[in-house]
Amino acid sequence: MKDRETFGHWEMDSVMGCRSSKAALVVLTEHLTRYGLIFRVPDHTMESVVKVLNRLERRMGKDFRQVFQSITVDNGSEFQDCAGMEKSLRRRTSRTRIYYCHPYSASEQGSSENMNRIVYHFFPKGTSFDEVTAVQVTQAEDWKNSYPRAILGWRSARALFEEHLTN
Repeated sequence: MKDRETFGHWEMDSVMGCRSSKAALVVLTEHLTRYGLIFRVPDHTMESVVKVLNRLERRMGKDFRQVFQSITVDNGSEFQDCAGMEKSLRRRTSRTRIYYCHPYSASEQGSSENMNRIVYHFFPKGTSFDEVTAVQVTQAEDWKNSYPRAILGWRSARALFEEHLTN
């Protein structure tokens, strides 16, 4: 979605910690509003990514399909379970559509790359995510979604996201 005119299209990426860190972060960024979600996962696996989407679907209920119409991911090993990421817990049809970027094309996930820069502000490269708490992850997510941005007309990602949820 290069035009950024429609709501509900996301980019998903993962952020690895230092080499000794088993835990990682899964980061989702909504394309239009730049709203971000950050989840600490125990490991960098396909199963952990599917569990994040399962948790989100349970939390959002019937609204999940509208809010998560599509998710674009890179070709990392943690995103190779396309069927698991698309499969709904609640219905027989898929919960979302998964799209893959071309290899070595970071520009196809510009929102994720920007979100990762913000994540690295809170958790510099070399951080052990084994030692990062859920509270710290929530604080980073809240800060990212609360600050006003020029690209959003000096509104916050949270305000814009909530506006689209109510429409």
